[in-house]
Amino acid sequence: MKIDETAGYHFRVLDLLKSHFGYDQFLPLQEDVITWVMDRKDALAVMPTGGGKSLCYQLPAVCFPGLTLVVSPLIALMKDQVDALQANGIAAAFLNSTLTASEIAGVERQAKAGNLKLLYASPERLALPAFRNLLHSLDLELIAVDEAHCISEWGHEFRPDYRNLKILRHEFPDVPVIALTATATEKVRRDIVSQLELKNSQTFIGNFDRANLTYRVKAKKNSFDELLRLLRNHQNESAIVYCFSRNSTEDLAAGLT
Repeated sequence: MKIDETAGYHFRVLDLLKSHFGYDQFLPLQEDVITWVMDRKDALAVMPTGGGKSLCYQLPAVCFPGLTLVVSPLIALMKDQVDALQANGIAAAFLNSTLTASEIAGVERQAKAGNLKLLYASPERLALPAFRNLLHSLDLELIAVDEAHCISEWGHEFRPDYRNLKILRHEFPDVPVIALTATATEKVRRDIVSQLELKNSQTFIGNFDRANLTYRVKAKKNSFDELLRLLRNHQNESAIVYCFSRNSTEDLAAGLT
């Protein structure tokens, strides 16, 4: 991007940020990632949960004239994001196993007509030749791979279907790719870049320090009584309690009600 274009670009993306997403300013690192992606370059963004990773491809998707493909492994997350985008007046849809054949056909018609800005799909769907044929008929501008750590065997949530995503690079070599995750060691980051065959990419790493959180480890004695006492001392405050199993979770929930 030329120097004399920088100021105008900054105000343009701020206007889009406000008009389409309702925010007055970017979170740390967001604008750097967006600027890079808008220049049609590959990127890896490692940002904490709540750090605004989704905006790093959603805002460019609004700017680009064509379609942005979002690869997401979670059906519930797809629906939540599409619902939020539609509520903001952004044309988005998803294709997954919850849809009927007629609903899938309807989404495909929308995409072919150029009426969608973002299309969400699972990595499993990318393995279908018919779906890739659909993508070849569309004006594909950007590919976003969410939960990108799933592609690495060194990651804690490895999913074999993610390994097939490099086919996107082979079939759409000129379409920029942004990979996003909230959790990746240096080894996993290198593996993501290698597996997705990111070209001349930039890796952006956010600040994971949560100053508002305190971590303590306490010896387990009468754990339920201690938990009950702790909750009573912090009424009307938020808390998360983790258990080792579903049965333990259900027993604890029953004991607290």
